[in-house]
Amino acid sequence: MIQQEIKNEPFALTKYAPDQLREALRKMHLIRKFEEGAEDSYMRGMIHGTMHLSIGQECSAVGSCMPLAEDDQITSTHRGHGHCIAKGAKVSRMFAEFFGKETGYCKGRGGSMHIADVGNGNLGANGIVAGGIPIAVGAALTSKRLNTGKVVLCFFGDGANNEGAFHESLNMASVWQLPVVFICENNKYGMSTSIERSTAVDNISDRAAGYSMPGVTVDGNDFNAITQAVDAAVGHARAGRGPTLVESLTYRWRGHSRSDRNRYRTKDEINDWISKDPIIRFKSFLVQHSVLTEDEADAIERDVAREIAMAIQFAKDSPDPLIRDVSRDVYTEVQAWTRP
Repeated sequence: MIQQEIKNEPFALTKYAPDQLREALRKMHLIRKFEEGAEDSYMRGMIHGTMHLSIGQECSAVGSCMPLAEDDQITSTHRGHGHCIAKGAKVSRMFAEFFGKETGYCKGRGGSMHIADVGNGNLGANGIVAGGIPIAVGAALTSKRLNTGKVVLCFFGDGANNEGAFHESLNMASVWQLPVVFICENNKYGMSTSIERSTAVDNISDRAAGYSMPGVTVDGNDFNAITQAVDAAVGHARAGRGPTLVESLTYRWRGHSRSDRNRYRTKDEINDWISKDPIIRFKSFLVQHSVLTEDEADAIERDVAREIAMAIQFAKDSPDPLIRDVSRDVYTEVQAWTRP
């Protein structure tokens, strides 16, 4: 196992061009405003069903995806809007999916928890806790067997680290030395259960030792820390050296889902994390290092707000699915059966 502390050094400045860093900030704002727009649409009755917001976790998603090549792949979770946007999805099609429209990524059939953008390398979100982990291992096995050179980034939450699928998948990935990076976004709570009450190890990354792979815990709200850790893990995988477990420490400002009343954590705790807003933190870093000015940063946020407004209008104006197409894209295997 490798257990290390990533120091707050300007790794990003040496690794990425200024335009890439500005785009990273834009994506963080896009995630934040997309989810705020989705939340508002839900409250207005325009979106049905529940949703799981990742407001406060934007840096973890964007920073983790920075080291990926365009044809690399990810698997996501029920809290996966940020991952989808970080991998390059269009918010107009994401909103259309939320609204159940034909122009959505899954033609309105997937909704919040099952958005996929396969053409862009997003193999899909998953409503099953830890459900995406074995899928990522399968995709990584395909990459190795076909020698495509693709690396698979597998996102999951702290609640998933106690599921059997987590342990079986990490073991298999290590045995076969697969090009997969496991990223546990530890936001402190599995639904309403504190990680301190559910997990025996001090750091989830400590569990990497049991599967003979590197493990590292980093501040997922620090762009330099998370990009440096995942960059090393992606390079490790691409060189044929197998998987890595990265624990990204972060926090969700909203409840587990729209029905969560947040009775298991204090307002002081939530407000303390809000005061550490990862977007403001990253913007300040970029301004400090003259990557952009305050005015340019404000302009990015305004442009994103306009993009979100246009995306919501696109979803509203998009066509609803036709009843006659209810069985379209539904597949099953029909076998003849006879009484014995």
